[in-house]
Amino acid sequence: MSKVKELFGLYTKRDDIEWETILREQHCPYTNKKCFKVRKSNPGISIGVCTVNYSKYDEVMICPHRLLERRQIFTDCVHLLSLHEPGNELHLLSEVAIPGGSVDYFLVSVCKGKVVDFMGIELQTLDTAGSLWSERTALIREKGLPVEDDDLLAKTFSMNWKMSAKTILVQMYHKINTFEHLGKHMALVIQDCFRDYMAREFSFSHMRQARQGDSFHIHSYSLVEADDTTLRLQLSDRISTDADGIALCLGLQAEAKIELEMLVKYLETKISGNTIFNVI
Repeated sequence: MSKVKELFGLYTKRDDIEWETILREQHCPYTNKKCFKVRKSNPGISIGVCTVNYSKYDEVMICPHRLLERRQIFTDCVHLLSLHEPGNELHLLSEVAIPGGSVDYFLVSVCKGKVVDFMGIELQTLDTAGSLWSERTALIREKGLPVEDDDLLAKTFSMNWKMSAKTILVQMYHKINTFEHLGKHMALVIQDCFRDYMAREFSFSHMRQARQGDSFHIHSYSLVEADDTTLRLQLSDRISTDADGIALCLGLQAEAKIELEMLVKYLETKISGNTIFNVI
């Protein structure tokens, strides 16, 4: 049985799907675009795998866009905009560059075209090694569609737990000092099983239940079966620390800092009617 649990955003347990149409359209429901993960040997074909069964874990998200379901992760961050008030607009800006790299999203509170407050949001799921193609092909055959026999050759995939964890923590180390220096918050959004791995493998003993005063927050989410046709994202835990806490995880020091006025002016050039975020 295939280990693919969600393909192009659809729960593979479902038998009421026209899978041939789904495979042809290659549409990601979370970005409303073609799935960006393509096959190396044929870039015209999107792989489309969002979630897999791996080892003892029933559902492991392997695409960060899977975290965008209902945009709930952004709603769950609104309270970290300390200066946001009713009546202000919320804007969601993507890929904002700061010292240390670019931030996946900025959630920005805006009043009369001026930035009142902002925070950064990073998304991270598990990276895979090897090939998912044979698992994807096995799923297609299970759905009664024709496949190439060569695509069913036994090829395995694995999870890069350690590399995924260390990479994102190093990135957070480079970025959190900027936000803390400016008196702003940053949130890392991950899956609960990934958070548990990081807690085991890195020094997380100083982490605490989320406090508004901490600059760095980790929001972990689980995937739960809402019914026989849907896996639903659900907030499971929130913990927090500060820049020193991230340094404790890795034994590093951060230096990247920029002035508040410069970043505010940059954000104001990016806000528009198309970036407004409506809280559900």
